[in-house]
Amino acid sequence: MTDREKVLQQGFADTRVRVRYAETDQMGVVYHANYLVWFEVGRVEMMRQLGLDYRDMEREDGALIAVVEVTARYKTPARYDDELIVRTRLSNVRASILRFKYEVLRAADDTLLCEGETVHLVVGRDMKRRTLPERYVEHFGPLMLSMVRDGSPKE
Repeated sequence: MTDREKVLQQGFADTRVRVRYAETDQMGVVYHANYLVWFEVGRVEMMRQLGLDYRDMEREDGALIAVVEVTARYKTPARYDDELIVRTRLSNVRASILRFKYEVLRAADDTLLCEGETVHLVVGRDMKRRTLPERYVEHFGPLMLSMVRDGSPKE
């Protein structure tokens, strides 16, 4: 099964990261802003698994995806050297808006550490709103269709 088929079947992509010492604070737990970095890592990897590439979108299509909203809810701390799973779902696509949801889990015991969401506006190099390039719509379409068939995003 290809990465793309796996994401389409599951409705999400999993990306593994390991907590580095530099990502922890004086209390020995992961500093909260690192979760936003991991959201991005998960999002970029999900797109890669779907056969898409941010760099190509920027270079070839002149389309950028600007973050316009972020939410994060912290449940329990991650600590140095924990292996984490960043579970990323595409929860909505409109002409110029993408919405992703995330769960950060400790790999050793599947404990939910953080959940969040990012909302993105598709813009051109001039930073003005534009529509998502067609090939991205085509790649996201089957994922959105499977979510509709199943009743909602797989959460």
